[in-house]
Amino acid sequence: MSLFVIAEIGINHNGDLSIAKQLIDVAVEAGANAVKFQKRTIDRVYTQEFLDSPRESPWGSTQRAQKEGLEFGVEQYSEIDRYCKEKGIEWFASAWDIDSQRFLRQFNCNYNKIASAMIVDEALLREVASEGRHTFISTGMSTTADIDRAVEIFRKAGCPFELMHCVSTYPMEDEDANLRRIVSLRERYGCGVGYSGHEVGLAVSYAAVALGITSLERHITLSRAMYGSDQSASIEPAGFRQLVGAVRKIEKAMGAGEIDIQPKEVPIAKKLRAHLNWESSSLDGTVYSGRAKG
Repeated sequence: MSLFVIAEIGINHNGDLSIAKQLIDVAVEAGANAVKFQKRTIDRVYTQEFLDSPRESPWGSTQRAQKEGLEFGVEQYSEIDRYCKEKGIEWFASAWDIDSQRFLRQFNCNYNKIASAMIVDEALLREVASEGRHTFISTGMSTTADIDRAVEIFRKAGCPFELMHCVSTYPMEDEDANLRRIVSLRERYGCGVGYSGHEVGLAVSYAAVALGITSLERHITLSRAMYGSDQSASIEPAGFRQLVGAVRKIEKAMGAGEIDIQPKEVPIAKKLRAHLNWESSSLDGTVYSGRAKG
């Protein structure tokens, strides 16, 4: 199965539907499999005290103004749903509360996502798992016990899932990537493991692909200079095209791991070993030979 590439738009649209559409176009042109957003019910996710606290933003001078300015409602998501269908790309979103998950359910997306911050919210996990849709579960900021419990909930519900290795720093330093955790997660839980990256650059993501991940998620942006807390950990359009193109090449290059001579090597072997009494048998019994032995 081909690696599932997710272009994380998140809140990088800055509450502007036209920017969201441009980012969808970036994902489509690069060859991603899906775009992902984030959905929050502001008064459930944040306390009143926090929402009343000061924060300067393009939408006002409080945290509430900033958070509400970034949220899309049913009108915007209906247009995103229509636009993604027109463009032939999947979309889904990570809900940060049960009300948001129920809101998203109306669009009948094929996938769900548990954000790293929400992996400890067992009520939300059960709500998502009850839908039975393939779910990507990010494991940033998580202990082994946290992941154990999430896996238990999804397996008990019979809901298909994969874990996503993630380090929740923005941007992540390369030395903090701990990519061998991908192997550890796969061995412990016996499931597919993807990678959700927040690093600057592409090299760490390439290495994750070589470790056999099943999915790759990276934030995308029109410009890293734009307003927003996730922009600095995001990839601009040219970089995302480069990423997806290289990922597809790495997939092909990994192969199936056979040790025996490849058929394309046979004529080269015959030429370069013509002075030897060379003969080799393939695994299927085919005999490749240079000049006759003896």
